[in-house]
Amino acid sequence: MVLSQAPLPAISHHQMLVFLLQVGLLLGVAVLLGRLATWLRLPRVVGELSAGVLLGPSVFGNLLPDLRDWLLPHDTAQMHLLAAVGQLGVLLLVGITGAHIDFGLIRSKRKVIGYVSAASVLLPLALGVGLGFLMPHSLMAPGAERGTFALFVGVAIAVSALPVIAKTLLDMNLLHRNVGQLIIGAAAISDIVGWMLLSVVAAMATRGLTTGLVLESVGYLIAVLVATVLVARPVARKVLEFTDRSPQKDVSAATIAAMILLFSAGTLALDMEPILGAFLCGMVISSLGTSARRSLDSMRTFVMSTLAPLYFATAGLQVDLSALTRPTVLLAAVVTLLIATLAKFAGGYFGARMGGLEHGEGLAIGAGLNARGVVEIVIATVGLNLGVLTTATYTIVVLIAVITSMMAPPFLRHATRSMPTTTAEHERQRELAGQAS
Repeated sequence: MVLSQAPLPAISHHQMLVFLLQVGLLLGVAVLLGRLATWLRLPRVVGELSAGVLLGPSVFGNLLPDLRDWLLPHDTAQMHLLAAVGQLGVLLLVGITGAHIDFGLIRSKRKVIGYVSAASVLLPLALGVGLGFLMPHSLMAPGAERGTFALFVGVAIAVSALPVIAKTLLDMNLLHRNVGQLIIGAAAISDIVGWMLLSVVAAMATRGLTTGLVLESVGYLIAVLVATVLVARPVARKVLEFTDRSPQKDVSAATIAAMILLFSAGTLALDMEPILGAFLCGMVISSLGTSARRSLDSMRTFVMSTLAPLYFATAGLQVDLSALTRPTVLLAAVVTLLIATLAKFAGGYFGARMGGLEHGEGLAIGAGLNARGVVEIVIATVGLNLGVLTTATYTIVVLIAVITSMMAPPFLRHATRSMPTTTAEHERQRELAGQAS
């Protein structure tokens, strides 16, 4: 005889009340500050992150500590509710980011993009890893291995942020320019390499840094890439062709959301980051053509306007600016920012010159690739959750993401102001205007 199981206890009244207040307050402040950042001609992510910083220990925690502890308590179960919503948001956001990759552009400009992406990733990665080995032990989480910590620092410094770069180029009316297209292509490659490196480093953080684990992680990664091309892509094409025939237009968007989450679950089951699966799913959608990307329109609005701001505000809650009052942390922040900025700029510039581009184009590419924004914040969050980074190190990495995203527009504006517009660029501008309308 099968005994029926007792029903699970419902979430308590207090937990639900606190959760709804958390989400409502964080989202409201994030949207408000995001609009303010846009008005100040800054990336919206700067304002959304600031919402979490204001409501975190740096400001709200100092001014109203009792209220802050009630609204954002040190309670694992309570905060896991908020973290789960944020995780859903970042997976869908990363999937949408992957769908922005233009494989046609990468193929047509593969030589220049190859030089630029290689130099702009390898140079910061090498310097970042070296910096990670030189940082004080106090900036490492207890129990973290020095090699894994150094790799996390290297990956965080090496990446660019395709969503922030794309939005910046669009706002500055540079997306149709040849240099804008090259920046997008190189940023796409940087994103691909960054998510793959993150999945390998995250596996090292959870299971230790050994030769066998590195080979196993790389083997899993290759297997996932092969399965994505040979199995997942054909299946995704058939599924979307079937859902496109539905009279309900939102069916395709819901199907894509389910695919992104299932891809994420697949890489997580292999002890890799779920973010890698979400990004690969986005790349599959991008490779299926304009129709598949168009199915993202309804989902993109909700993700970009609601889930993404909530995720960034939640990420900002972990930032503790008071850590910068310690001379060791402040010095590490300044040095890391200088290395991150100069290495990415130099890598982009010299890569462009090796690809045959002129001095001005090299300056613009180096400036454009410096925005790290979304990607570095996600990497920092993963490092904190895995017990590799301390709160102080997390604060340093997030600040670098914000500062480099703020620096990119003025430097890019200066580098491109004297560059003449070609006939091909005028034609591309007309095409983009036609697509927008």
